Amino acid sequence: MKIDRELDLKGEVCPFTFVKSKLIIEQMEPGQVLKVILDYKPSVENVPKSMREEGQEVLEVKQIGENLWEVLIRKVK
Repeated sequence: MKIDRELDLKGEVCPFTFVKSKLIIEQMEPGQVLKVILDYKPSVENVPKSMREEGQEVLEVKQIGENLWEVLIRKVK
């Protein structure tokens, strides 16, 4: 899968993880994919949930290390 933008949010906490993700995805074109790297467990649930509420498509949420997750989001609108 082609990743169009990557956002490393290690060290960031809610709600900043969602706010920063939203600001980046707003700059992207529909169909593009954003990869978000998180290390704050509550964000792993909150960022995908909030993105879905915004109308975006969450493609994948997976753990890639100890206390490290990757969230893939496709911009829909």
